[in-house]
Amino acid sequence: MTAVEIAEAGGPEQLRPVRTAVPVPGHGQVLIRVAYAGVNRPDVLQRRGLYAPPPGASPLPGLEASGHIAAIGPGVVGLAQGEAVCALLPGGGYAEYALAPAAHVLAVPAGMTLQAAGCLPETAFTVWSNVVQRGGLTAGEVFLVHGGSSGIGTMAIQVAKALGARVFATAGSDAKCAACEALGATAINYREADFVTVVNEAGGADLILDMVGGDYMARNLAAMAEDGRLVMIAQLRGIKTEVNLSTIMRKRLTVTGSTLRPQSDRAKGAIASALRTHLWPMIEGGAVKVLIDSEYPLAEATEAHRRMESSEHIGKIALRVGAGD
Repeated sequence: MTAVEIAEAGGPEQLRPVRTAVPVPGHGQVLIRVAYAGVNRPDVLQRRGLYAPPPGASPLPGLEASGHIAAIGPGVVGLAQGEAVCALLPGGGYAEYALAPAAHVLAVPAGMTLQAAGCLPETAFTVWSNVVQRGGLTAGEVFLVHGGSSGIGTMAIQVAKALGARVFATAGSDAKCAACEALGATAINYREADFVTVVNEAGGADLILDMVGGDYMARNLAAMAEDGRLVMIAQLRGIKTEVNLSTIMRKRLTVTGSTLRPQSDRAKGAIASALRTHLWPMIEGGAVKVLIDSEYPLAEATEAHRRMESSEHIGKIALRVGAGD
C-alpha cells in the first residue's frame, strides 16, 4: 500500500510517500480501507518529534480516518466487511489501509460524507470527553472555547449550543470570528478585545475549554464564574505559567485537563459508546456538523501540514486517500 511516513523529526518536508505492507488485523481489530484521513495538531507534533506514538501503535501519522472495513480480526462482533465507518486511530491514518480497535470504530453518521467522517473522530472524542464528560457542561451555562475556528473549536461551539449553553469563542481574525458567529457563538477577536472583560460582563464562564496554555492560564481564572471549571487540552503558548492560587480557592474553581491518545483502549471505547448514543443523533439531526477548510491528496500531505501550521484554516483539513463517496 501507499502511505506517508515521517522520514525524521523536522518540518513538513519530512513527510514522504512510501510503499509498505498492508497491516493485518489482530484480535479485536479491524482493517479499514481508508477514504479520507483528518489532519490534526498532534500529527504536527509527532512530525516534529514531540509526540511519540504509544507502544504498539503504527509509526505513521494519522489519528482518524473514514472508509470501508476491509478485514475483521478475531473476536470482533457487530461490524461487517464493506461497512462504511470512521474510527479513532492510535496512528497510521496517512495510508491506504489502517488498523483500528473495533471498539473505536463507529458507523458513518447518516447523511454524512466520507470526507467529513474522516475528520470527525479525533475531534468528536476530544470535545465530548472534555466538554461534556470531564467539563460537565449543562444547559444555561456560559461556555468559552479558545481557538473557536479550529476543528476542535467549531465542534465544541456546536455541541455546547446543542446542549443549551451560552457560547463565547476567541479567534484571531474577522473571518474566523464570522465563522464562530455563524455557528452560534459570540465571537471575541483576541487581537482587539479582552476576553476576560467580555465574558465577565456575561457573569463569567462556567466552563472554559483551553488549548492555548501559557499566559492564558491566569486570564482564564479571572474570566471564570464561581464554581467554574477549566479544562486544558493543549498548550500552544507554553506549559509553564504563574497563577494566583487564592483565585482558585476564592472562586472554588476546578482546573483539570486531558490528552486523548495515551488513554487506554477501554477508556476510548467508553467515549465511543457515548458518542454513538448522544452525539451521533445530534449530527444526524443537523445540529452538529464537520466544517471542512480544505482537502489535499495523500501525496500532498506536506502541503496539508503547511496549511495547518499557518493557522489560517477554519475547521478541519482533510487528506483524500482512497475511493471517495
